[in-house]
Amino acid sequence: MQKISLAIHGGAGTIIKNKMNPSLEKKYLKGLKDAVNEGYKLLKSGSSSTDAVQSAVENLENNPLFNAGKGAVFSANGKHEMDAAIMEGKSLNAGGVCGVSSVKNPISLARLVMDKSEHVLLSGKGAEDFASLMNCKTENEKYFYDEFRHDQWQRIKDTDKFQLDHSPKKTDKFGTVGAVALDSFGNLAAATSTGGMTNKKFGRVGDSPIIGAGNYANNKTCAISCTGSGEFFLRGVVAYDVSCLMEMRGLSLEAACKEVIQKRIKLIGGDGGLIAVDNKGNIAMPFNTEGMYRASIDFTGKEIIEIY
Repeated sequence: MQKISLAIHGGAGTIIKNKMNPSLEKKYLKGLKDAVNEGYKLLKSGSSSTDAVQSAVENLENNPLFNAGKGAVFSANGKHEMDAAIMEGKSLNAGGVCGVSSVKNPISLARLVMDKSEHVLLSGKGAEDFASLMNCKTENEKYFYDEFRHDQWQRIKDTDKFQLDHSPKKTDKFGTVGAVALDSFGNLAAATSTGGMTNKKFGRVGDSPIIGAGNYANNKTCAISCTGSGEFFLRGVVAYDVSCLMEMRGLSLEAACKEVIQKRIKLIGGDGGLIAVDNKGNIAMPFNTEGMYRASIDFTGKEIIEIY
């Protein structure tokens, strides 16, 4: 029987334990536990890694605590501009969307782009039109409204500032969500979804929907989902870099992740983390920030749910 493993994240950054409300911390831990159990349950039943990561990410998108789907932050125009990507390690098939506003679960639309179109990445109105054609579930602005998110935006509205959730200037950390999995057929998959940055302008897109930067899966090596300073993760082609180090230099999953997160990305000024699973079921969840919302269940059934 092939080993199965799954890991998820809810963002990395300035997460200081003594600034975290105990009640809120409990909610985060429950949100992570629910999502990782949702995905792992599918793996145990024989479902594909693709279905498992999509389900886990949808669970996080439906939780307003995390900056994706229902919890997406406000852009400069007072709207929500969400991005997502999904990839299969067996075929290297992938799908992504960016700048969607009304789709309830952007990761489900990314999956449809992968499965039902000839393209990899759709953006803005075109992505919304495709969502309509595919009968994707949509929601109005009221569904995506969150008072804390709105207050976040109001603090910097009408300025040239934007708020990266992992910025050390803020302790109210939220971020990208993602999942990676190895299924009983030996196939890897990765999924990532985000609301981006508060007060972002000009249709800014980070690393999350970009294959090879924020999301990547290859059965030869590993599946990766990133969270952090998107511009730097784009420049570093972080998700693919981990896979490449494993394939070309023969590094282990742990060593490749450490090289990228603790050395390479820091050298160019980036911060954040990632979750990874290799084709043997090993899991790595490194970060170079003060914390990262993360959870995993490996092939032994060991469960980890941590923030700091």
